[in-house]
Amino acid sequence: QVQLVESGGGLVQAGGSLRLSCAVSRGIFSMYPLEWYRQSLGKQREFVARITSGNKTTYADSVRGRFTISSDNTKRTVYLQMNMLKPEDTGVYICRLIDHWGQGTQVTVSS
Repeated sequence: QVQLVESGGGLVQAGGSLRLSCAVSRGIFSMYPLEWYRQSLGKQREFVARITSGNKTTYADSVRGRFTISSDNTKRTVYLQMNMLKPEDTGVYICRLIDHWGQGTQVTVSS
């Protein structure tokens, strides 16, 4: 059973930064792309960023230039560095590996 555990969320003012982590319980971590999504109130879950096993990264237009996804294979952990946060970035951030999803971590950006 693969488990994904997110952490690092919190309350931050607009313009601030947070770094999210997603720890993966098993070694398949480095074999497949790992993605971040976010779920905001009243909106559908949306794609945020992806990193592949070859470290190729992809971002949603809304976060490109502000967010950076990276990974540490030795720790089986993927990070999402979020800078210049905006109130519209508020939501539950959830990581995904193939068909496995974490429980999410809440990010709230105040104006």
